[in-house]
Amino acid sequence: MAAQGLSVLSIASSCSCSINYESCRKPSKCLQLFDLSSSFSGLKVSIRSPEFSLIALKRRCSAVATIAFSLPITKTGAVYDKNLKWSSRSIKAFAMGELEARKLKYPNTGTEALLMGILVEGTSLTSKFLRENGVTLFKVREETVNLLGKSDMYFFSPEHPPLTEPARKALDFAVEDKLASGKEGEITAAHMLLGIWSQKESAGYKIMASLGIDDNKISELAKNKDKDIILSFK
Repeated sequence: MAAQGLSVLSIASSCSCSINYESCRKPSKCLQLFDLSSSFSGLKVSIRSPEFSLIALKRRCSAVATIAFSLPITKTGAVYDKNLKWSSRSIKAFAMGELEARKLKYPNTGTEALLMGILVEGTSLTSKFLRENGVTLFKVREETVNLLGKSDMYFFSPEHPPLTEPARKALDFAVEDKLASGKEGEITAAHMLLGIWSQKESAGYKIMASLGIDDNKISELAKNKDKDIILSFK
């Protein structure tokens, strides 16, 4: 369920390496030559760019692909929509959520981590909505530790902490909500936050509620849920 949909995700917008991914399969094409002229001898020296840059490029592509595989695009048994995809900001928010779970040394990525991920991403309308309502990254981290406790200092989280059941249901809700709207476009960070809010027993919901978020405020966010950002040319 949560391991579908790499082919329909907009990875290129969040990973510049996708543009040159095909060329990365041929290392000789990824390495460039630079000419340095000597003012003393007038000779030109060719220096080949280091191969570790190619390795870093491939690792970045691999990391983004792994994140993309973790995000659902449809629930099991539902109609498959080839045009359905997550926005670049929601993908980054998910990746940052995994990172926050690792920072706290938690074994799983829960709704509280997804909430922190949205705040860390920081550029979406959803993150702006949270900050305007007093929900900051520092406060969410503090509430998370108070609610879930600290992890063992000797415990090391996996590179991609698996989703908890509430977090998986929150992402499924985001997909279903987008499908139910019948509108074109991407699954945004707002859909993700609405999914977190739908899980009433989850840590993410409890943290938001304790910081003053309620159904009325969520209803205001839902009015612009199909947009990650509003561009103004004034």
